[in-house]
Amino acid sequence: MIYFDNAATTSVSKTALEAMLPCLTENYGNPSSLHLMGQESNQALDEARLTVAKCLNARPDEIYFTSGGSEADNWAITQMAELGAKKGKKHLISTTFEHHAVLHTLKRLEKAGYEVTYLDVHEDGLVRPEELKAAIRPDTALVTIMYANNEIGTIQPITELGAICHEKGVLFHTDAVQAVGHLPIDVKAQNIDLLSLSGHKFHGPKGVGALYCRRGVRLTNFIEGGAQERNRRAGTENMPGICGMAAALQEAVDHLEENAQRVASYRDQLIEGLSKIPCSRLNGDAKQRLPGNVNMCFEGIEGESLLLRLDLAGICASSGSACTSGSLDPSHVLLAIGLPKEIAHGSLRLSLDEVNTQEEVDYTLQQVPQVVALLRDMSPVWEQMQKDGRA
Repeated sequence: MIYFDNAATTSVSKTALEAMLPCLTENYGNPSSLHLMGQESNQALDEARLTVAKCLNARPDEIYFTSGGSEADNWAITQMAELGAKKGKKHLISTTFEHHAVLHTLKRLEKAGYEVTYLDVHEDGLVRPEELKAAIRPDTALVTIMYANNEIGTIQPITELGAICHEKGVLFHTDAVQAVGHLPIDVKAQNIDLLSLSGHKFHGPKGVGALYCRRGVRLTNFIEGGAQERNRRAGTENMPGICGMAAALQEAVDHLEENAQRVASYRDQLIEGLSKIPCSRLNGDAKQRLPGNVNMCFEGIEGESLLLRLDLAGICASSGSACTSGSLDPSHVLLAIGLPKEIAHGSLRLSLDEVNTQEEVDYTLQQVPQVVALLRDMSPVWEQMQKDGRA
C-alpha cells in the first residue's frame, strides 16, 4: 500500500518509538512525584522541553505541552482574546482558509461579542502583507494566520506578517502544525509570539503537541486542577508522547534540508505529470508550498469516487483535511481561493514525506490518469462538458 496522506498523520518513527518505550516500561513515574522514579521522569520532561525549544529557537520556559495542535490553537486564541478584552481590544484578524481548530474558535468568540476580520487568501492561496497592515486597528488584540495550509500547502510570508504585527503592537499567533518538522522555523527571527504544533505530523505519536508562547506574553490557566506546565495546564503529563515527539522533532530538524529537497522533487514530478490530464489544475501557488504537498482538481468527477478507486489501486490519498472527511460539502479552503463548488468537489491531495519512494511516485503517475479517465467515462457532467466544448 502506498501512503500519500502524510498531512493527515504520519507513521511513528523508530527514533520516536525508542524514546517512548522507557516511559512505558522503566521510567514510568509521575513527573510531579518527589521520589526517585518521579524525579527521573521530571528530568526526561525537562530534556524533552529543551529539545523542542531548541528546534524552534525558543526558551524551554516558553514551551507548554498539550494534547495536540487543536488544543494549542484553542488555548492561544481564546487566551489572547481574553487578554485583549481586558484592555478594551476585542478585534481579531485571521484568514478564510484556516484549519477548523482556528475557525471554529473564532466563530465561538464572535458569538461572545468579539469582531473578526477574515483576510482573503486570493487564487494563489497567499495572504498579502499590505492587506494585513490595512486590517489592523487600534482595538486589534491578535492576528492568527497559519504557517502553511493543511490542504493546498501554501506557505505564508510569516516573517513579514509578524513584523507588521509587532510594528503595530499586536500579538501574532501561527498554526504551524503542517510546517514544524518540514520547514526551518525560528520564532525569534520570524516575529512569532505564539505557535502551535502537533507531534503526529512529523513522525511523532498522536495525542501530543505543544504551544510556544513568547516570554512576556501573559498566558493564563487553560485546564484547572494541578500545577503541571508551570501552573498553566493541569493533568499528568503524557510522558511517552512528549518524549517521542521531542525525539521525532529533533530527527526531523537534523535532516530537514535533505528530506525537503528529495520530497520536493517527488512533488514536482507529480504536479508535472498530473497537470497533463485534461481539465486539471494545481491548487495554490506552485512555488510557495510545502515540499510534500500536491493538491489538484479534475473537472467532471467526484473526489470521493477518485479516492475510493485509488484505494482499490493501493494508493492512500485524501481530498482535503482529515478533520472534515465526513462532510459532503466542498473544501472551504478551495472555495476560499475562488474555485466553484463543482470543481472543488473533484479535488485530490497527495501529501508525501521522506518515507515515500520514486517507485511510488511512478506508480501513482500511472494510476491517477487511468482512474480519472474511467470516472469521466461514467460521468454525465463530463459528457455535458464535452458537448458544450468545455472539455
